[in-house]
Amino acid sequence: MNPFELTPQKADKIFTSWNKVLVKPYDKNTVDPYTRLRVILMSGTEFESVRLTHAFSRHCPNNEVRRRLAVMRRGEQIQQKRVAGLKPADETILEHTIGYEQLAVDLTANLAISEKNSYVKKQLDFALLEDFDHLYRYADLMELEKSGDPQKLVGNYTEIMPGRPTVAEYRHPFDDVDFYLNGYLNDLKTKLNVNIITAAEQQTMNFYMNVGNLYITPLGRKLYNEIAMIEEQHVTGYGSLKDPCMSWWENLLMNEYTECYLYYSCYEDEKDERIKAIWEMHFEEEVAHLHEAARLLQTYEGKVWQQCFPSGAEFPELLKFRSQKEYIREVLKSVRLTGVEEGWEELDKVPETFRYFGYNAKINGNIQTVGTHSVIERTIKELGSDWRKQDKDHPIKALADRKKDNTDVGRVKGK
Repeated sequence: MNPFELTPQKADKIFTSWNKVLVKPYDKNTVDPYTRLRVILMSGTEFESVRLTHAFSRHCPNNEVRRRLAVMRRGEQIQQKRVAGLKPADETILEHTIGYEQLAVDLTANLAISEKNSYVKKQLDFALLEDFDHLYRYADLMELEKSGDPQKLVGNYTEIMPGRPTVAEYRHPFDDVDFYLNGYLNDLKTKLNVNIITAAEQQTMNFYMNVGNLYITPLGRKLYNEIAMIEEQHVTGYGSLKDPCMSWWENLLMNEYTECYLYYSCYEDEKDERIKAIWEMHFEEEVAHLHEAARLLQTYEGKVWQQCFPSGAEFPELLKFRSQKEYIREVLKSVRLTGVEEGWEELDKVPETFRYFGYNAKINGNIQTVGTHSVIERTIKELGSDWRKQDKDHPIKALADRKKDNTDVGRVKGK
């Protein structure tokens, strides 16, 4: 499938009445967990497109271009509203959050498995263990507050148990900035993976920052605020992988190509026929946006789309959500890594004077008062042990104890 070879529909066909925008939500009690994940993923993808064209427009002095960007952006916003409308009103903030973290875990694992660039793969694996831990702590909050069933929400796809403890994840901002990629020399799938995960993590950060002050309990408010900071760290890392030498026009083209790829992947992988039809419709609309971006690139930069896709624009292997339990268990062996400038290092090999230790101690303050730790300790106190969903014992001995929350792994040397 090469979307550049398809005949696009007219750009204004996307404009429609509200009764075709505000669609029937899925049933939270019967929806497949991976359908929920696709809804969250594509909502974030559409937000990324809106952000990109707004920023482009604010840096563009040509009103003719700004008008054409406005047409594309209006279409993206219609799509975002339709996708977001699939979330039902009775799905609580915390239930939806479990979906966000399951997406972060299983999306990252699926991207990492297919990633050919070893540096990008290391960044994916590194952040994977942090989102894995976030899922565990939100699930324990749900169990503690008796506000839902985390096991039903994730199905049999994803285990829930500790990753790199959240208190260990606070790193100095210097150590979240990665080397950037050369957009012309890297594999198309690598560029797609970076675009996809950056948008997904950006959406997660925004969601937590927007709903954190709306959560009803003080403990929950703590979790959302603390974990939102880690999501910002992830966005910094993933976003810095993107090639800053690409022009606005090239970024627009690659963004639209990414949307085409994702909607086609969703269409191919979706089991719900009604929602599958939405993915198909949005794919056809994004093909029109892609062709418009190609015209803008040629008109204003004198480049043809083929120059941005030197190895061809056939879709690489499509994104399919598949359970990756064993892969995640293998990656857990690197739980004691921390960020060191543009790389990662075992904590025991980092000098005592390294900035991580001072920064982490300043952010956490008294560990006993940190929400992501308190939620586990309170669950243990009230229920007798923490809440987990694991198929077998935890692969890291230090994280296997279900009656004590380990706050030292990945944070204290020698632990």
